[in-house]
Amino acid sequence: MDAATLSELRKPRAYPAVSVLMPTHRAVTGSREDRIRLRNLLAEARRRLHDDARVPPGAADHVVHGLERAAEEVDLRHASDGLVLFAAPGGEHHAFTIGQHVDERVIVNTGFATRDLVAAYTRTPRYWLLSLSDQRARLWDGRGEELTERTGGGFPAVPAPIDEAGSGRQARRAAQGGDGERQRQLMRDVVAALDRVLGRDRRPLIVAGVTRHQAFFDEVAGPHITVAGRVDGSFEGAAPSTLADAARPALAAYEDLREVGVLAELEAARSIQRYAGGLREVGRLAEEGRAEHLVVERGYYAPAVRTGGELVPVDGRPGDLKGADVVDDAVDHAIETVLEYGGEVTFVSDGFLVDHDRIALVTRY
Repeated sequence: MDAATLSELRKPRAYPAVSVLMPTHRAVTGSREDRIRLRNLLAEARRRLHDDARVPPGAADHVVHGLERAAEEVDLRHASDGLVLFAAPGGEHHAFTIGQHVDERVIVNTGFATRDLVAAYTRTPRYWLLSLSDQRARLWDGRGEELTERTGGGFPAVPAPIDEAGSGRQARRAAQGGDGERQRQLMRDVVAALDRVLGRDRRPLIVAGVTRHQAFFDEVAGPHITVAGRVDGSFEGAAPSTLADAARPALAAYEDLREVGVLAELEAARSIQRYAGGLREVGRLAEEGRAEHLVVERGYYAPAVRTGGELVPVDGRPGDLKGADVVDDAVDHAIETVLEYGGEVTFVSDGFLVDHDRIALVTRY
């Protein structure tokens, strides 16, 4: 899932748009229990749709079939911590597994329940890693500790084949810089494909490769592609875990610089009265659509009770607050509200915002 997909999922749908959310087990031994719970949740969704006078019987059946198709796309033997299924009239259906707990529920509405997806997406550090070698250029999708190769859309990119019949001429051309032009053409293909990827899902970019390949990339890419960090060396054929380990220091250095920049931005906003700190004030301004840039510590969660139209943070667990208008996590609620109004959200290390009560906001006015 990328930023564009998440944005599309958050748009309104025709009624009934159904969301099924269920906690899952990482261990294979828990998959049988997960299958039973999923079957029960799908039965609940079917019952609710057929009992809803606003839903024609034919539409109810179509949406249920969409949920069933989405469920078939998930292998519960290799599940993460949470399962999210969506289905809407017209055959639309989606399935996601996410690395955080979700509360078990079925929601029927005019849109999908994307809050858990938003929380999982925004709280997981993401980056792109471009590995360069004589054989190919490969793009890797970094999400937290996981690194997965992205294929398609121009990747992996390989150099144009050498004309064996003209190998003598090729050797002479290489000595005169012809092989350099072949590498430049490869980098042009790489930059074009990378532009498309970054246009859809902009993240920090780490470039790995020997100095010669990185120089060709920089020459072609120009200043419009920002490189967040570099890893020197040849990594052709390296395991994803090896690449991830090699990239970690570059990512850490980038995060340090980024956090210093964010702190400077908050202090500048404070000086011109466009600053808010603390969850209660931040939440109120976010609800008013005034949020331009939300900054929050990655491990900050806080239940709250809605009182008089305002979210008031409380101690304890959401399940203990029976009979109240409870929001499981007011931080995630603020994040989703900021995104709904087109604002930016940045996560920083725990303890970094100690002088800002763990969450701060740059306001639009």
